Amino acid sequence: MKKDIHPTYFPDAKVTCASCGNSWTTGSTKKEIRLDVCSNCHPFFTGEAQRLLDTEGQVDRFYKKLSARQAYVEQQKVKEELQGSPDRLIAELELPTRAQDSLTKAGIENVGQFLDVLNQGNAAALAIPGFGQASLTAAKKKLKSLGYEIPEAAA
Repeated sequence: MKKDIHPTYFPDAKVTCASCGNSWTTGSTKKEIRLDVCSNCHPFFTGEAQRLLDTEGQVDRFYKKLSARQAYVEQQKVKEELQGSPDRLIAELELPTRAQDSLTKAGIENVGQFLDVLNQGNAAALAIPGFGQASLTAAKKKLKSLGYEIPEAAA
């Protein structure tokens, strides 16, 4: 070994834990060592880590999130299936209340029935009591946004 290049070695260096106050001696290049956590108070060594996991319920939270995600995916599949379906209810279109009520009173409960009325032209839709031009425009916009084809007679 070369002289004067190596640090001084202390065979009786004192190690002290700042958390629990535990101390012991060991060999080191520093005379005194201070630790934040030692094997006496660290949760991994004391078994506290297992209790922390159990009280937090991380596994339960994971499964809860997973089931919520699966439910969301199933709802999206159902929405996609109903996207172009003529069996979709008029209430699901979220039309203005007056327009929705007038269609319901006229006996039009699903999109297929409303599209049949639109096949006859705008005049047939406007003939429904309480269903005006603003309602017709809102209904057409909503149907287009949901992927329905508006009949040429109503376009």
